[in-house]
Amino acid sequence: MSKKSKILIVDDAVDTVELLKKRFRAEGYDTAEAYNGEEGLKKVVEYNPDLIVLDIMMPKIDGYEVCQRLKSDENTKYLPVLMLTAKGEVEHKVKGLDIGADDYLAKPFDYKELSARVRSLLASKEAHEKKVEVEKSGALEQMMDQVAHEIRNPLTSIGGFARKVYGKLPETDPNRKYMEMIIENVAVLENMIKQLIELKTMAISYKEPSNINDIVRESLRLFEREVQQKNIQVETELAEEIPLLQADRKLFRRALCNIIDNAIEAMVTGTKALKIVSKLEGKNLLLQISDTGKGIAGDKIKTIFDPLVTSKVYGPGLGLTFALKIIQDHGGDIYVESEPDKGTTFTIKLPVETT
Repeated sequence: MSKKSKILIVDDAVDTVELLKKRFRAEGYDTAEAYNGEEGLKKVVEYNPDLIVLDIMMPKIDGYEVCQRLKSDENTKYLPVLMLTAKGEVEHKVKGLDIGADDYLAKPFDYKELSARVRSLLASKEAHEKKVEVEKSGALEQMMDQVAHEIRNPLTSIGGFARKVYGKLPETDPNRKYMEMIIENVAVLENMIKQLIELKTMAISYKEPSNINDIVRESLRLFEREVQQKNIQVETELAEEIPLLQADRKLFRRALCNIIDNAIEAMVTGTKALKIVSKLEGKNLLLQISDTGKGIAGDKIKTIFDPLVTSKVYGPGLGLTFALKIIQDHGGDIYVESEPDKGTTFTIKLPVETT
């Protein structure tokens, strides 16, 4: 499992929590626990789970209210909730489903059945996220067209006229500093528009049999001076004898460079370490890029690939959007795991062709 699915267990029965925690972890899931509804809601924000196993009868806030709050919040409305309770009567099941629970299982339960339902809910969540990604991609295409046609020309005129006016102002004119600000901001916007247009034309690529490890090494060489200046330790663990993959070397290198650049930007203080690992896992080649930077809050992870998203760690622009589009164009996926103040790992999963 290249990216561990995260399950939050919310139940005031310690023995049930311990049992589920051991079983889920044995299956390769990551878990967190909460022992009442109030704690459970806080954990959702902190832990950012992929699924919640939620008991109904709990102190402070019961499972019904927890579920209702989650399903009424835009940030968590699509988070799968499996309600687990000793109340197996039909009316309780109906109430749970009516307030938005995705599934319902009565105690005592058969773990094999619970496990199957968890897998089904996670698969449905993944399918929904892919559908949303496709819709967002379509919206991005429309936005790029509008930017290219509606904004590019007027912005070029503003920048051109501002530079002319600036050039005619005397050195002592107090308005020069305002013109400088206009010119600088226009340059930022012009660069972003250039990136948008490049993103639109990026679909035209030339793929050839490529060693991904070689592209990793090429990418790291571009950062040698910056890494040395910032005293960043770089470590690589690149699997030997990996199969060649069909890749556009230039575009793939750009994707890696965008991720590495963000990793370097995130490492400001403390131990600065960048680690890149490549390995085969089943029918996939995994490429993991880890840093010891500021990390990303759980509620921000879902938006870091969105165009024009800005944060203190991941700056404005389309670097990560580029990376996502390039990886997807190569038939792959990219996942992010992060912990504030500890660091971030980007995992790229690429399919390996088999004969």
